[in-house]
Amino acid sequence: MMINIYLLALLVSLGINLIFFVLASSFKTDKFTDFTYGLTFIILAFLFLLKNQTFYFYQILLTVMVIFWGIRLISYLLIRILKIKKDSRFDNIREKPLQFLKFWLFQGLVVWAIMLPSIYLLSITEHKTINFIMILGVAIWALGLIIETISDWQKFSFKNKPKNKNLWIQTGLWKYSRHPNYFGEMLCWWGIFIFVLPFIRGMSWLTIIGPFFITFILLFVSGIPPLEKRYDKKFADNKKYQNYKKKTSILIPLPQKG
Repeated sequence: MMINIYLLALLVSLGINLIFFVLASSFKTDKFTDFTYGLTFIILAFLFLLKNQTFYFYQILLTVMVIFWGIRLISYLLIRILKIKKDSRFDNIREKPLQFLKFWLFQGLVVWAIMLPSIYLLSITEHKTINFIMILGVAIWALGLIIETISDWQKFSFKNKPKNKNLWIQTGLWKYSRHPNYFGEMLCWWGIFIFVLPFIRGMSWLTIIGPFFITFILLFVSGIPPLEKRYDKKFADNKKYQNYKKKTSILIPLPQKG
């Protein structure tokens, strides 16, 4: 039954994050956090591809998409944390094991929710050739990955120049969106859902929770809101920033207003 598959995925996701929570808490380090996030996606994709053993081309392609996304994320975030040494998000909870544990359990839950469409596709035995909708899904995923990669690298390069200290990036993709990296992230997971779409019927429509969940998290929880709040406070009296904010789309890259 599929419900047992989803339960297994949840237990694996939580288990991976519990293991790395113990390491992160023991060594008082932030170097495992984002690494574990990307790694959990990769492990789940591999696990369910191997578990099903059908190895249809579309399942292998989906696994490659998830793994490629995960490796890119791990590489970028590992380079970043090695550079900045610590993640300020954990300054108030790193020394409090129970609060720190809540973050890790939530991270495991987030990965599981986002992976629902992928887990479904990797666990079915229906043979189907690649069709237009699936190609469209791959194209949307690829576009999202490109946007996310470019915007992350542009911001990282900008932040690592001493002359840009205490400034905000408004060049490259950031000229057209205040959060192009999050837009790219959303495209990746909506692309994967569209890739899975030809196989969806009945209760499997509930897997749409995956792309909706990451969209909700980025729009209303831990993505855009805290960054906007921090920048609004930091640049409250900066007319140039206020002008940039007024003219620039919050998410979807668009020509600036005015």
